[in-house]
Amino acid sequence: MPMQLTPARAKDRERIVEGGEWAAMDSSGGSVGGVMEAFGLDPKKWEGRGNEIKFRIAHEHMRARIMADPEFTGEKISAAILFADTVRRDVGEVSTVEHLRSRGIAALLKIDEGLAEMEDGVQLMKPITQMQDRLDEIAEHEIFGTKERSVIHEANETGIKRVVQQQLEVGRTINQAGAIPTWEPEVSIKSESKAEAEEILLRELLAALDTLGEDEEVMIKLTLPETPNLYRPVIEHPRVLSVVALSGGYDQETAVSRLAENNDMRASFSRAFFEGLHADMNPEEFSAAIKANVDRIYEASMT
Repeated sequence: MPMQLTPARAKDRERIVEGGEWAAMDSSGGSVGGVMEAFGLDPKKWEGRGNEIKFRIAHEHMRARIMADPEFTGEKISAAILFADTVRRDVGEVSTVEHLRSRGIAALLKIDEGLAEMEDGVQLMKPITQMQDRLDEIAEHEIFGTKERSVIHEANETGIKRVVQQQLEVGRTINQAGAIPTWEPEVSIKSESKAEAEEILLRELLAALDTLGEDEEVMIKLTLPETPNLYRPVIEHPRVLSVVALSGGYDQETAVSRLAENNDMRASFSRAFFEGLHADMNPEEFSAAIKANVDRIYEASMT
């Protein structure tokens, strides 16, 4: 029995269940600059002028342009992951969340505040000092859910247990606020023990999921595994609403190819979603590029 949701969130839940890819648009202070440069936005326009200018340029000239494009719809995109700054801004005449909802796309909010130093082969999330602010934003906009990222670098059982336990605890806070968390225990694609780390992660995820009550529900975002369909038991777990894949630094061709090997695992790509989009494109070129990316990623998501 899924948790009780507001009518708006219940509709968003239907969108997630029906399937479709997620657009990961949540790059923040540490990573958004590189995304902007790849998109063709001149770093001289924001360097040395503070994050407010950088985030405004990122929203107005990149994120809002993508979200307003006629090809960015709920037909194949079921959710978009947003940075907190994006939630506080508008697309056209309405809030970002309302714009997405009008397109048939659920909004998810990135709530983590970055990664702690590596210990036991992993990086936990830093303490979420602005948790109440995030919960207030979730309530104000009736945001469907959240996303919170930690990173696994080595097949260290102690570290991976700590990662999953932290995800479980943060996720329970989100559930109690009436929203659905997305655990993101990313396994680095550069890890020399990636396959072994994924096997440990699978065991720990299943153990954690078995502790959830009937009124608790989660989504999980995972690195594309070395063994296709490794995470099938997670996908089929009754407390899991959806399992999505991060591109994790793979180019679009590699990410799409790997995703197609994992049945019922949807895409939640960032770099691979933005690939080929450029600020200098005219509207027709821009729409065509978005359509090509959405179609290709969606096809792999629906295997």
